[in-house]
Amino acid sequence: MDGSAGAAAPYEQLRTQIAEAARAGRLPVGYKLPTVRGLAEELGLAANTVAKAYRALEGDGVIETRGRNGTFVAAAGDSAAREAAAAAQAYAERARRLGLSFEEATAAALDGLRARYGK
Repeated sequence: MDGSAGAAAPYEQLRTQIAEAARAGRLPVGYKLPTVRGLAEELGLAANTVAKAYRALEGDGVIETRGRNGTFVAAAGDSAAREAAAAAQAYAERARRLGLSFEEATAAALDGLRARYGK
């Protein structure tokens, strides 16, 4: 952890390091992470700091807690796909309430995607 002035908060540094390691495959899907207390002791951090990082990572879909079985690296694609499907469903419901036809809703969604992805 970087304790120098201007460095990100320790929980944010930990969150970033774990997220990057998971994305790069250095922490493979299904890898069991240390317990909050165990990692806190290993890194010389407060348990609350590690717990805060784990909560943020779980919220981001990077890790998943399986009760007493522990905390594991999640399949990133699964989380992203679930979130995208939920967003698509919400969009479809909103477009329908607005009275858009299927074709109009599809065209609007494609326009938005093209704008975001620069295509």
